[in-house]
Amino acid sequence: MFEWVTDVNAWIALAALIGLEIVLGIDNIIFISILVAKLPEAQREKARKLGIGLALLSRLLLLMSIAWIVQLTTPLFTVLNEEISGRDLVLIIGGLFLLAKSTLEIHNALDGEDHSPQDGKVKVGFIAVLVQIALLDVVFSLDSVITAVGLVEHISIMVIAVLISVLVMLLTAKAISDFVDSNPAIKILALSFLMLIGITLTGEGLDMHVPKGYIYFAMFFSVSVELMNMRIRKLKAKKSYSI
Repeated sequence: MFEWVTDVNAWIALAALIGLEIVLGIDNIIFISILVAKLPEAQREKARKLGIGLALLSRLLLLMSIAWIVQLTTPLFTVLNEEISGRDLVLIIGGLFLLAKSTLEIHNALDGEDHSPQDGKVKVGFIAVLVQIALLDVVFSLDSVITAVGLVEHISIMVIAVLISVLVMLLTAKAISDFVDSNPAIKILALSFLMLIGITLTGEGLDMHVPKGYIYFAMFFSVSVELMNMRIRKLKAKKSYSI
């Protein structure tokens, strides 16, 4: 299982796969962060850890089902001369769900609706959030595992990359959640980013490949501009206060 440890190319592949898994995990973290923000403060950390745990479980289960993953690319039926496989169906359904959810969250954020659960509804809200996280974890995990299968041959390398990427998610999730929650503009950008990911997943399900590098670059550029705006606003506030 670990005969690759003496192979330099295998270590290079491992490093590349870890980087890709971390990047792909960004979508997962943002989605979890936005959903967890709906819960009471006392439940957020628990929901966040459970959500990331579900992401890890989804990835490991899919990795252990490599044969099934390969079969998912086999066409099931044809629609308008387009072959649709099991993977395509998962990506299309997941993409549409992510698109609808992000649109709804943007609408609620712009309306200023308070999503804090009432005492009588906390338990239902907690379960509902976990169910939504679990559903999207499967979609993100499928994309992640298919990337891993296409990049390396050894399952042990895939498992190591997944474990490290999920550990990074666990360590950074709270910081990202707090940052998104405390900055409404960043939250809207994050939701817009998730909408783009939803469109991309749906497009990939229809065999319209969209390089994700473009989307990540656009998001990075947008966040960079907003961070500069935040810095400028703080400097102006300090000058106003000093005057």
